[in-house]
Amino acid sequence: MATIIDGRALAKKLNGQTSQRVEKLKQAHGMTPELVVIIVGTDSASQRYVRNKHRTAEQLGIRSIVKELPESISQEELLNVVRQYNEDPEVTGILVQDPLPKQINEKLVTRSILPEKDVDGFHPVNVGKLFLNDTTKYPVACTPKGVMTMFDEYQIDLKGKNAVMIGRSAIVGKPMAALMLNAGASVSILHLLTKDITQYTKQADIIVSATGSLHTLTKNDVKPGAVVIDVGQNINEAGHLVGDVDYDDLFDEVSYITPVPGGVGPMTIATLMQQTVDLAEWSLERDQ
Repeated sequence: MATIIDGRALAKKLNGQTSQRVEKLKQAHGMTPELVVIIVGTDSASQRYVRNKHRTAEQLGIRSIVKELPESISQEELLNVVRQYNEDPEVTGILVQDPLPKQINEKLVTRSILPEKDVDGFHPVNVGKLFLNDTTKYPVACTPKGVMTMFDEYQIDLKGKNAVMIGRSAIVGKPMAALMLNAGASVSILHLLTKDITQYTKQADIIVSATGSLHTLTKNDVKPGAVVIDVGQNINEAGHLVGDVDYDDLFDEVSYITPVPGGVGPMTIATLMQQTVDLAEWSLERDQ
């Protein structure tokens, strides 16, 4: 029987620590971390995510600004908004919520955010530091960083382990693989063009799935005692939110597993808040 990795409980713990750090910054330095979320258009899922981020930030004492922009905004107008927040010394972290309308070059927008305010960890400078295993302080993509916090909390050691990352997105797959590699695992990245993923997953001690496809893994795809982290969010035939893997089928085969909902999801927002405070603290260190 698997141990359930409780993302909700861990997120609550992490948020408590973040709230204490915010209060310390206010008392010791008169500084309030400030998070700016820029949202373009009226996508309902994006608006829901942004509301959750805003609510959590305010609960933790972080100043939260939501900048809503019209779907018709031009590339240059959006870049000008980002520049304004780049130049504002009160702003700690900036993120631009996906998806963006078709007239916007998402990569150009990501590159326009200052690396030291890139709270999502997507700027090429920060991604480069991650893949080089740089020893300085820099932000990392929040979902993978949250998964690493889960590993630490549950004392799951990656050193010398065989790890599989299913999915190669820039938001989850690639940074997650880099973090596991930096932690001492031997990492295989699987994707749509991988032939016979089972030959990799059956040998894996650690499996992270971020495919957005139902039943990516069943008990026949994993070795007994593996650790399974499910990053996927899908709607099943009954209209319920579920992950990539067949949770019930795997439960008695693996040693640790994350549920959906209640696993990785809560940790992503908690890590975003944690990293907002990280950026504030690091800015003070740079100014000394």
